[in-house]
Amino acid sequence: MARDRSSAVVAVGETAYPPGMNLKLSRPLAVFDIESTGTNWERDRIIDLAIVRLDPDGTQTTVVFRFNPGMPIPPAATAVHGIRDEDVRDAPFFSARMADVARAFENCDLAGFNIWRFDVPMLQQEFKRGGSTFDMAGRKMIDAQRIYHQREKRDLTAAVLFYCGESHEGAHGARADAEATLRVIERQLDRYPDLPREVAPLDRFCFPPVADGVDREGKIRWDAEGDMVMGFGKYQGAKLRTMAADRDNRKYLEWMLRQSFGQQVDGLIRLALEGKLPRRTEWTPPAAGE
Repeated sequence: MARDRSSAVVAVGETAYPPGMNLKLSRPLAVFDIESTGTNWERDRIIDLAIVRLDPDGTQTTVVFRFNPGMPIPPAATAVHGIRDEDVRDAPFFSARMADVARAFENCDLAGFNIWRFDVPMLQQEFKRGGSTFDMAGRKMIDAQRIYHQREKRDLTAAVLFYCGESHEGAHGARADAEATLRVIERQLDRYPDLPREVAPLDRFCFPPVADGVDREGKIRWDAEGDMVMGFGKYQGAKLRTMAADRDNRKYLEWMLRQSFGQQVDGLIRLALEGKLPRRTEWTPPAAGE
C-alpha cells in the first residue's frame, strides 16, 4: 500500500492468522513495535509504529503509522532503523493522529519485545504530550523478551534465528519487528509446552509477583514498617523517604531518574523527591496492567 501522507498510515492489511495458533484469545491482542529517535522514552519521539492486531474471531489486521517526530533524527538512530529526516518531513505529528492510534489499540491486551521497559512508556509519553492518556488499566501483557531471556538470554534477531530458523530480514523496521515478534511468541509456545496459552497467565509468567514489591519488577519494595525501600543495588533496603532527605543519597535518586528504570519506578522516585511518598497503609495499588 502506498504511503498516505495525510493519515500517517504507511501500510494496512487484513488477513486470517494461521489455523492451529497456540495463543488462545478471549479479547483482541495488539502485537506492536516502535522505532524512535532514541531510547529515552521521556525525551525521544516515535517515528514508526506497527501494530499487528489479532482478534478472537481469527482476523489479523496490520497497521503501520509513520510520524514526523518534531526533532532531528540522530545519525545513531538512523543507523539502526534507516529512517532519515527527509523520510518523515511530510508526515504528521503523533498528536495529529493520536485518536487513530488509540482506536488501533482499543480494548486490546498487548504483546511485543521489551515493551514494558520501552514501547509502553514511549506510547504513554506521546499521549501525555498530546493532552491525553494511553490507559493501561485492565490490559494484560506478553513480553517475548522476558520469556526469551528467562529461557535463552538473547535479543530479537537471535530469537528469530533460534525459534524460527530464519534470519530476521528488515530488523529494526517497526513492521518487520512486530511481525517477527508474533512468530517468535508462537514458536515459544510450540517449544515450551509448559507455558500457558492464555494472555493473563502469560502476563504473570513474564512479570512474576515479587514479594512485597511495589512495582512489577520489585525495584521498589515495602519493608516491615510499611515504608518504600530500594529493592536492589548498593542501597538495597534503604528507605526512599530517608534517602530523599539526605543530600548525597538524593543525588543517587536523581541519577536513577536519568537512567530511566521504567515509568512505575520513575514515578515513585519523583514522589520521594517531592516528599509525597505514601506509606503502605495509604497506598492505592495501580489497576491491573498499569
